[in-house]
Amino acid sequence: MRATVACALAGSALVQAATPDQWRSRSIYQVLTDRFARTDGSTSATCNTGDGNYCGGTYRGIIKKLDYIQNMGFSAIWISPITYNIPDRTPYGMAWHGYWQQDLYKLNPNFGTADDLKALSKALHDRGMYLMVDIVVNHNGWNGAASTVNYAKMQPFNDAKYYHPFCDITNYDNQGNVESCWLGDSKVELPDLNTEDSAVVSMYQSWIKGLVGNYSIDGLRIDTVKHVAKSFWKPFNQAAGVFSTGEVYHGDPAYTCPYQQSLDSVLNFPLYYPIIDFLTKSSTNPSRLISGLSAINSACKDPTLLGTFTENHDLPRIGSMTSSTALAKSAIALTILLDGIPIIYAGQEQHYAGGNDPSNREATWLSGYNTGADLYKATAVLNKLRNQAIKKDSGYLKYMAWSIWNDSHTVALRKGFDGNQIITVVTNLGESGGSWTQSVGNTGWASGTQVVEVLTCAKGTVGANGVLSVEMKGGMPSVWTSVGMAGGSGICGL
Repeated sequence: MRATVACALAGSALVQAATPDQWRSRSIYQVLTDRFARTDGSTSATCNTGDGNYCGGTYRGIIKKLDYIQNMGFSAIWISPITYNIPDRTPYGMAWHGYWQQDLYKLNPNFGTADDLKALSKALHDRGMYLMVDIVVNHNGWNGAASTVNYAKMQPFNDAKYYHPFCDITNYDNQGNVESCWLGDSKVELPDLNTEDSAVVSMYQSWIKGLVGNYSIDGLRIDTVKHVAKSFWKPFNQAAGVFSTGEVYHGDPAYTCPYQQSLDSVLNFPLYYPIIDFLTKSSTNPSRLISGLSAINSACKDPTLLGTFTENHDLPRIGSMTSSTALAKSAIALTILLDGIPIIYAGQEQHYAGGNDPSNREATWLSGYNTGADLYKATAVLNKLRNQAIKKDSGYLKYMAWSIWNDSHTVALRKGFDGNQIITVVTNLGESGGSWTQSVGNTGWASGTQVVEVLTCAKGTVGANGVLSVEMKGGMPSVWTSVGMAGGSGICGL
């Protein structure tokens, strides 16, 4: 019966696959399906992150709030894993997040039906937006200790022969240990699939081909990639036939970047850590950020396809590390305007401040979807600016950002050329840093070029030798482009 379903899905109508080149220009909004929007549209429904309960978010709820997402300038959304998960309550709560799957060929009914998911895909495509679905390949989920696992509950991998023998990961510097041993613990074990086994490989390839076709999926975010042998990923990516970005949870580009030889993209953890280190520690200078950009450019196959982020569901929010709105806005500016595909995590635009999991998995609806929030408006402007740069210059995305000036607390970064560049200046001093004017050279603009700061709409004129006079106020980021480049975008009335 299971094989019949697999064949039926694999034979479904093929989607028009979105290529890596098409994804390069996208901007992604990450949604935790259970925590973003409810079908009833409530903005007051209780969602206590510490309870570990389903809070009621659905695919239909997301559809109703696509204006909220698209009006920030996002052209794609990333949703939680869609597969059937552990159905009963565990010591850590319910599997509302989707990472404890038990059946690849059934959907998690808490999020909606197959028709609801197809309706979400269609609603996005009708708007010219893409759907990215989170998937888990490394493991399944079990409510209990390894010795109690009933493999018959797992589908299609319903026998112990499909899994690595149980062992705990004890040494993250030992790649064999990382790939072959199990995540989880004795309360919730995550049985580790033997992805070197040819039967497992074949079954996974059939499944992903069918899943992508059946739900018209444009891209995949793949969980726990470093826990699976690299040899698995390239054929899997090819079978999927769509853009795939992998979570390689490691800050060293020498470790992370080689995975891009097998997948189209990886999430840019090597850039995440320097950004957060710089923004949340006023004693830190920008040298690690500057050198990090260079290291990533050297080590990664194509940095323009990496997923750039400063918040996600596994990491403490910036608001939990600093109350500064200026620093939170700087994080969003760097996410959107540095290299790669920007990813903003739902709630980041509302300055949510949850710390470690589960506190960082708040319900977005409790913000009331405030489109007047300062960070919401800034996100919309910055996405619009990036989209305008892409429209004006087909080479913009492949021009690698670099530091054109810095001191011990501030850095100016340039991306773009031939008059269509964007200059982003950020400081880690926050609101207490006061105000000052800084001269920034190497802008690439000719003397006399009329420029605009897009977050305040202040105008300026480039001085001799391409020097730009930048007024820094209250620790806020300062983002400049030429009036000519912004023309027709609607930014600052241009």
